[in-house]
Amino acid sequence: MISKQFSKKIAHGLLGVGALCIAFTLTAFGQVQTKTSTAPEGAPTKSIKVERGTVVYVSGNSCVIKAEDGTLRHFDNVPDSVTVTVDGKQLNIHQIQPGMVIERQTITTTTPKMITTVQTVTGTVWQVNPPNMVILTLEDGKNQQFKIPKGQKFTVNGQETDAFGLRKGMKIDAQKIVEQPEVVISQQVKRTGIAPPPPPPAPKPDVPMLVVFVPVPETPAPVETAAAEPAPKQLPKTASDLPLIGLLGLLFCGISLSVTAIRGTLARIG
Repeated sequence: MISKQFSKKIAHGLLGVGALCIAFTLTAFGQVQTKTSTAPEGAPTKSIKVERGTVVYVSGNSCVIKAEDGTLRHFDNVPDSVTVTVDGKQLNIHQIQPGMVIERQTITTTTPKMITTVQTVTGTVWQVNPPNMVILTLEDGKNQQFKIPKGQKFTVNGQETDAFGLRKGMKIDAQKIVEQPEVVISQQVKRTGIAPPPPPPAPKPDVPMLVVFVPVPETPAPVETAAAEPAPKQLPKTASDLPLIGLLGLLFCGISLSVTAIRGTLARIG
């Protein structure tokens, strides 16, 4: 987890409390005492912003992350001190890998505060020109001129008076009190990651196989034999006996006629 804190101060005005302020015109503030205090002005509020992306490229101290909306974001010159918590380990830019999913949580805390600044000066009136200017002799013996704001009050021996009530030789106290509301914003960034899935296992190397050749005894070549002729197929029985009977009838008629002719010839001869 990497924490990054910063403060942003927003001024909302200047409020005078107690005696009104003296505007010091000179740059010598050696005799002016300043005290500053800070007090909360309400309960702090928090907001959390979550961003996720997948690492697609890493080179040196630069990386490219693809956000959930599909946009590519390039981060250049990432410090080695920026780490991501992955499986309980802190990984820097040189240890992240493509395919890793990174989540960044930005926790913003807003705290209203009141900054109170009190400046006090003590001196003896050396010269006064009411209502705008007074010269005081400070504790170190040096004279210093101050511009008197309108309505300024001074404390003299425990009593308040204005510029017209000042006299030379009076020892006075003056205060400049400023209350400045501010909003202090602090941020804390947490980065966590999910390691990419492991690559598929590499294929196992080929295991050599022992091949044993068993000799097979030679067998005599087969003797070719003539294949028996297939029996003729029997024709389908489609004829009848009537043509045969007719043929026999004609044959007998012919024989009968031949015998008759021979007889006639023999009769004539005899």
